[in-house]
Order: sequence, then structure tokens, then C-alpha cells
Amino acid sequence: MFPQKRRTRLMAFAAAGSLLALTACSSGGGSSDEANDDGAPSGEITVLTWRTDLVEDGTFDEYVEEFKAKYPDVTDVKVEGLTDYEGEVKTRMNTENYGDVLAIPGSVTPDQLGDFFEPLGTQEEIGAEYQWINDKSFKGQSYGIPVVGNVQGFVYNKRVWEEAGITEFPDTPQAFLDALQAIKDNGVEIAPLYTNYKDGWPLSQWDGWLGAVSADPDWKNKIVESDTPWTDDSDYGVVDGLIYDAVAQGLTEADPTTTNWEESKRLLGTGEVATMVLGSWAIPQMAAAAEAAGASGDDIAYAPTPVQVDGKFHSVAGGDYNLGINVNSENKATARAWIDWFNHESGFSESQAGLSPIIDGPVPAALEGFVEEVELITLNPAPEGKEALFADIDTASGIVTTDPKFRQKNIDDARSGARTKQQIFDDLNAQWAEGRASAG
Repeated sequence: MFPQKRRTRLMAFAAAGSLLALTACSSGGGSSDEANDDGAPSGEITVLTWRTDLVEDGTFDEYVEEFKAKYPDVTDVKVEGLTDYEGEVKTRMNTENYGDVLAIPGSVTPDQLGDFFEPLGTQEEIGAEYQWINDKSFKGQSYGIPVVGNVQGFVYNKRVWEEAGITEFPDTPQAFLDALQAIKDNGVEIAPLYTNYKDGWPLSQWDGWLGAVSADPDWKNKIVESDTPWTDDSDYGVVDGLIYDAVAQGLTEADPTTTNWEESKRLLGTGEVATMVLGSWAIPQMAAAAEAAGASGDDIAYAPTPVQVDGKFHSVAGGDYNLGINVNSENKATARAWIDWFNHESGFSESQAGLSPIIDGPVPAALEGFVEEVELITLNPAPEGKEALFADIDTASGIVTTDPKFRQKNIDDARSGARTKQQIFDDLNAQWAEGRASAG
């Protein structure tokens, strides 16, 4: 069993997660209506959201009604749920029709923010009210505000782990692999670790461990000065090395090309999958899926990045998707009102077992124990004048770490044996060094 204090908290996470009422995000498209002359929100807006589940279950309908009740001159808020959010929005951003309010895609580099999104205020102004705004700011201007703050680690089925005899949080990458092996050896047809390879975007969730591995809030600012970000003990090396080892050792799903994100929620809830690397936002989704499948939401628990530095676990805390306003929107006043209302009054962050983006906002019950036991890290912004340097190097290198294909290729090689882990590291470092030289 887990140490009593830790185990009790994990059970609390799960119980809270299973009872959370799922809420929703926004969706966009242009509007010809402007705010009233007195600045009060009016007319209609379109909001784009990646949370298709919350569109389908009616949660967003409730949000819209509450927003319209506060602002009766708003005639409509159209919410569009996009399954392939990053891909579809990226395509729509080739036009002016990408909603009024939308989550800023990860593919938008800092220097591109002003081309596509309306400035919301200076970093100093927005930072006085909201946290985790740095990564969607550029040259002192903020373009996005997160809807929720996540901690990073992994979500798992507590019952399956305990039945495999795992009694403590793994505190090294090898201990994590050993735990997965113990689950595999337990004689049950269970995927110890599920990659969600086919959907792609979940592979980017492993980036949440970057910074926690070294317990260094400046890890990203340092690797732009290095030609070798992939080493055995570096943040990238530990993360991508662990993915490689898990796949190569047969500790993941049998056929990653057939994974399915929505189905994976049920599989984790019923114990057919033991572990997935996702942010804390996943807790209520997995608990709800467990309950819907006739299993117990109390089986869903959350653990920190499996590395300790100076005897402590660390977890990166940061914003989830940031809501921004389409620079071409014809109803920016109402769009901004939606963003502020959503963060202050919708209750979204609490319902998603997340930290409030508002400074000194509430900590949800599902994370109280985690926050007490794990040291949280907020990554430092890039120095002035270097905000786009990481993205410039990443793009010039051809690696493009924001593209799931980067890790899909590594998984392919781990399955086939086409490249060893060290060969992958050598290739990535060579590409990175070329990117640094190209980006100056």
C-alpha cells in the first residue's frame, strides 16, 4: 500500500475528481456586433474550444446562459467544439475566420502573437491579476490568459498499481519503469502505460515534466545556450529516454497506431490501462469516465514527475490553454468580457481539478494534498529580446518539439529498433546545434 499519508491524499484526489461537475471552454467565429456605446457587452461572439466533451454534455450551454444573464444585451455566444483543435485552428488561421475568442494554439510562436491576437494589456497590468501569462506575452504585451492552472505528473489507476504491489511513488525514471514492469508481470491483460500515439497531442503532455526533472525553472532558457539538450540526465533526455525505454520494453499498448483518446479515458477508469502522462486537468475527465463505465472514480489518482531532487518531488505549475481574442474580431469588447467572466465566475478551474489562474485564487480539493507534498515550480520567462529564441531554434532545427510527429517518430524507432536511444539523442542534438547556428 502507499504510505498512509500519501495514499489518503490520493484517494481524496480521486473522490473529489469523481464528483466534479464538468464545465466548459469557449469557441469562436466573427461577429458584426459591437459593444454598446457605454462599453457594455452586446451582440454575439463565437468561441472555439478543444473541450468537445463539454459541448456535447451541455456544460457550455449552461455557461452561455449564465453569461447572457449577466449581460442581457449579448444576443448569442456560439460555441464550436473542435476535435483536432490544434490542426483545425491552425488551418482556419490562414483566414480571418477563427472565432472571436479561442485558445491560442501551441504552434503560434511568441513573435507571431501580435499578428493573430489582440493585445489584452501589458504584462505588468495583466500580471497584477492573473498568473502564468508569460508564455503568451511578447515584448511586454500579453495576448492570452489561461483558463486553468495545471500541475504536471501522471494520472493512474490506483487499484491496478496497488494490486501489482507498488507501494510508493516512483522517485526515479528506473523506478517508474520498474512499476510499469510490475503491472505487466501481474498476469493481467493491462497496458501499463498508454501513449495515445494516434491522436498525437497527448504526447506533448510529456513536456509538462520539463523543468521538474532538474527542478530548474530556467531549464528552457539554458538549453537555448546548449548544443546538447538530450543527455541521460537532462530534462529532455530523461523525458524522451523514458518514453523510448517504455516502448522498447513492451510496457505500452500493443499497437500505438490504433489508440483512441476518448476510449482511453474508459480504459484507464476500468483498469485496462494503468497509467497516462497527462496534466492534472485529466483527473475529473478520467474519474467521470470511470463512473460512466461502472467503475469507481475513486480509483483515479495523480502522482508527480518520477524524479526527486534533493529528496523532494517537483512539479511544474502553469497555465493550460490561454484564451485570446482574434485580432480580426468585430466584437472585441464582448470577447474580452467572456474571458474575464469565464475566469472569475464560471467555476471552470475548480471543476477541472485545477489551480485558479487568478492570483491567490482557490486550490481545488483534488489538489490540496498534492500541493502540500510536492514543491511547485513556475518556469521563468525568457529574457527580454529572447522571447522567440527557443521557437526560432526549434523551427530551424527541423525538430519542432510542438509537433507530435517528433515523438511519434521516436516511438516508431523504439518499436522497430531502427535507432537506439543514444542514436536518437545524437541525431536530435545534431539537429539542435544546426538550428542554433541557423537562428544565430
